[in-house]
Amino acid sequence: MVRIAQRLSVPVSICEQNPKGLGATVQALRDLVPAPAIVPKMHFSCVTDGCLETVAGLQRPQVVICGTEAHICVLQSALDLQSSGKQVFVVADCIASRDPSNRLIALDRMRQHGVIVVSREMVAFEWLGAAGSDEFREISRTFLR
Repeated sequence: MVRIAQRLSVPVSICEQNPKGLGATVQALRDLVPAPAIVPKMHFSCVTDGCLETVAGLQRPQVVICGTEAHICVLQSALDLQSSGKQVFVVADCIASRDPSNRLIALDRMRQHGVIVVSREMVAFEWLGAAGSDEFREISRTFLR
């Protein structure tokens, strides 16, 4: 999702939950995002700890969320962003929980609160809007096969 977003000039941020205690985001993802867009946090939601000020989508009406733990950080961030007036999309195939049942419960709860659950392909094709462009060919060939 990060590379698709970047290819289409969609801003990306990473909010890391307690990186000193739990470890930093995997290097492969860190390498894709400029350091100022990687924000450590101690609260589970990205709306606290000053994270929201640096979230790339701050000035945008919509936020797309990927990450772990679906039933903790993803859930609380999605609900708080929704409450703050954002239209929130959670990418179901780009979130995880240690216990798969927690992921499913979190998705159900987010839906109940009006969070829109989507897939990676849904987001990519909605961002693209149409076939035939160089971006469409590159993203389709590289990321969606």
